[in-house]
Amino acid sequence: MSDVPNQAFRKTEISAQTSSALPENLTKNEPAILSIEQLNIYIKQLLEGQVGMVWVKGEISNFKAHSSGHFYFSLKDAKSQITAVMFRGHNSRLKFKPVDGMEVIVRGRITVYEPRGNYQLMCEMMEPVGAGALQKAFEQLKMKLKAEGLFETARKKPIPTFPRHVAIVTSPTGAAIRDILNVLSRRAKSIQVTVVPTIVQGEAAAPQIREAFKKAVALPGVDVVIVGRGGGSIEDMWCFNDEALARLIAASPVPVISAVGHEIDFTIADFVADLRAPTPSAAAELVSKSAGELGNKVKSLDRMLVLSFEKKMKYLREKMTGLSKRLVDPQRRLQDLELRNDDLLNRLEFAMNRLLTEREHRVVLLTEKLGDPQDLIDEHRKDLEYLKSHAAKALQLALEKKSAKMFRLMAMLDSLSPLKVVERGYSIVTKKDEVIKSARQVKKGDLLNIRLAQGSLTAVVDSVKEE
Repeated sequence: MSDVPNQAFRKTEISAQTSSALPENLTKNEPAILSIEQLNIYIKQLLEGQVGMVWVKGEISNFKAHSSGHFYFSLKDAKSQITAVMFRGHNSRLKFKPVDGMEVIVRGRITVYEPRGNYQLMCEMMEPVGAGALQKAFEQLKMKLKAEGLFETARKKPIPTFPRHVAIVTSPTGAAIRDILNVLSRRAKSIQVTVVPTIVQGEAAAPQIREAFKKAVALPGVDVVIVGRGGGSIEDMWCFNDEALARLIAASPVPVISAVGHEIDFTIADFVADLRAPTPSAAAELVSKSAGELGNKVKSLDRMLVLSFEKKMKYLREKMTGLSKRLVDPQRRLQDLELRNDDLLNRLEFAMNRLLTEREHRVVLLTEKLGDPQDLIDEHRKDLEYLKSHAAKALQLALEKKSAKMFRLMAMLDSLSPLKVVERGYSIVTKKDEVIKSARQVKKGDLLNIRLAQGSLTAVVDSVKEE
């Protein structure tokens, strides 16, 4: 309904544009000689004015996406075809990518390209035939299985990093199996590959894929199963949206990789599989590690190990240096104590001499101040003698304490010496550089070195008794 006014407007506009270019007698049904341009204009007027907007169903062929963003293609059926164009402003709204062989319904206008005299269908809208019903079924099954938890990441099994046996469920004659085998032969020739053949398109495909998948999972020693095929239309890949197949993949005890179609294609198998690969070739790359990648990984780990070892050694050297600085030689410690003792004695003697000097000076002052009373002199002399005696006793006591402490430390140090223990009748038994502490460390026939208080000897073990 909405297109009718526009069609009328375009018809009127075309008529106005071409009436001056066409001979006047042409409109009066009189014979006229036309130029090629006039003929094409006349045909364009008739077609665009009379046909207008149409709905057309056909199969896409010779599809080309131009760098300008426009789509150029042909629509055909069993008996005929027509060229078509879809400008960028209209095809940018498509939710799918047209490809050769796809059956579509388009809405557009018939136009004539005057310079060549070609007529074509200028498309404004396009949708795949049957895509609506299939898409609805796809979404319904997707929501059902998702609600059951079959898409949860927690239930998916990890893919082995280095699988030894890979099973491939696909068509033995398709491009997908050639791509997978090429990648595996190039990256990991040691992997055992078992192809479980099946058809991957058509109504009978889903049951055959299920049977092939069961055989693949049952193979002895299989590490991972790849299920997939090359690209195609939604109808071609519909067998991988089979609910029974999805449940088989979800319940598989062997990790499964889904590699159906191209990167933009999604099927139910992609969602329930343990891993989705964008293409069959990508699936082969996921299960095979190239020698170059492994070599680079080893080199990287080697560099990390060397750096870690150097860092650890640097830390240990710094720690050893710090401990060495903190460790004090016992002899050096004893010398420090002796120097400390001498210093204290010097300070004590200095203090005593200073005290005596001060006292004597005070006596002189008092003597000069008080005169020469014999009693006062005798009294101060007694005090002086007492102080001298007290100072001498204090000095002697301090010296005795310091000497006793010094001898106690020397005795303690001497008692800790291993040689002192040997002098008390013990001996040190070694096997090579190892000190023997237990009978478990030797066996019959071993050669032992025995260090005594005076000299050493070598002995051979005749018997061993463990307590």
